[in-house]
Amino acid sequence: MAESQNIEWKESWRDEYLKWICGFANAQGGRIYIGTKDDGTVVGVRDSKKLLEEIPNKIQTTMGIVADVNLLTQDGRDYIEIVVSPSSYPVNYKGEFHYRSGSTKQQLKGIALNEFLSSKSGIRWEDVIVPGVTADDLDKESFDIFRREALRSKRMTKEDLRMTNEELLDSLKLMTEWGLKRAAVMLFHRNPEKWIPGCYTKIGKFGTGSDLQYQDEVHGSLFIQADRIVDLIYLKYLKAPITYDNMTRVETYPFAKAAVREAVYNALIHSCWSSGVPIQIRIEDDAMYISNDCVFPSDWTVESLMKRHRSRPYNPCIANAFFRAGYVEVWGRGIQKICETCEAYGTEPPEYDIHSEDIMLKLPALRNAVQPTQTTQSPIQSTQSPTQTSDGTRDDQSLMIIGEFTDTEQQILQLIKEHPEYSQRDMALSLGWELNRVKYYLTKFRKAQLIKHIGTNRLGYWEILRK
Repeated sequence: MAESQNIEWKESWRDEYLKWICGFANAQGGRIYIGTKDDGTVVGVRDSKKLLEEIPNKIQTTMGIVADVNLLTQDGRDYIEIVVSPSSYPVNYKGEFHYRSGSTKQQLKGIALNEFLSSKSGIRWEDVIVPGVTADDLDKESFDIFRREALRSKRMTKEDLRMTNEELLDSLKLMTEWGLKRAAVMLFHRNPEKWIPGCYTKIGKFGTGSDLQYQDEVHGSLFIQADRIVDLIYLKYLKAPITYDNMTRVETYPFAKAAVREAVYNALIHSCWSSGVPIQIRIEDDAMYISNDCVFPSDWTVESLMKRHRSRPYNPCIANAFFRAGYVEVWGRGIQKICETCEAYGTEPPEYDIHSEDIMLKLPALRNAVQPTQTTQSPIQSTQSPTQTSDGTRDDQSLMIIGEFTDTEQQILQLIKEHPEYSQRDMALSLGWELNRVKYYLTKFRKAQLIKHIGTNRLGYWEILRK
């Protein structure tokens, strides 16, 4: 019988094997056989009676647990069996916490140790109560984003969403009789970093090597970050070369937007925020890298990650809220969807690099994407083409003349088309945005002579000048 998750073979006794006993106790329990080869062949031990006394005493004095130590005999040779039961509380050996994973022993440190101690206590990190914070302290825009997306995805009905914010938090299992959970603060507070340092996302555009060209930080609740990160990437950090298929305008970004969106949501949901390290998105010409700290399930590998697997979210409360908002599913299909989207888009498959406390996703860029300098001109289009400023953003006037709109711009234009009578404040309420954000886009559209306002502020209406 070979060594396995629950069995270890040793030819002779060494005190360092107490660490293996600690690892078994902290995991699923197991057995150690002393006086055997790696294949289980019995070779026997000397002083077996002495070991029967010493081993139980050392286990009890160093770790405070009791293990069964049995003397067995085969073909006239004595060998020792140590039976370790799983412990309901954390067991340490001289201050070190060890854990049996597969057929190896690991010493738990850092994030993995925090997660282990939390799991043994029965309380997840995201479930810890944040004292002094109530539903009234949370951010209105974050609730508006949730309600807008939950209604749009049909994960919740209008009747469901008429509940108060406090009732909504309770329905999402984000509060207890003692107060709001950390998950609630991260999802809905305007400044979660007050309690959870590093709860934000960094985005950087890199040239060759370590050449950082420009960067941004997206702060706010997780719902605010989810609402803004992808739009910011595609508006400021990526170029979309333009070609024409007969008279149809074709824009080709280097990365499939649906894949990037899914990857960003996965990072926000599964990040180990207790590390204090923000999500980092590194954008290069030939690849995008999205990394976050995490505690990977001990029985998962990169190979199992890329195959079908059931959903095992690191932060279940956060994952449930994102599901209710319609951002993700609950079937563990996120990575599968990223792979399928990349394949359909024509890019190479995504690559995952897993370390002990973090995970990095590499999204290769579209190899045959036409470079901006190779853009062909439509025979019926004016000679003016979309331009980009030195920091990578597109020129607003050119953008509007050619009708090139981001998802965010299309969203507010559609609202104007459906409700031309809306005031700026009405638009902000309907979209779940801050008023200043609405004003920014309306000013942008006016300068581009795309819209105009007719009449007074109270009784007037908006008119779209060009379709």
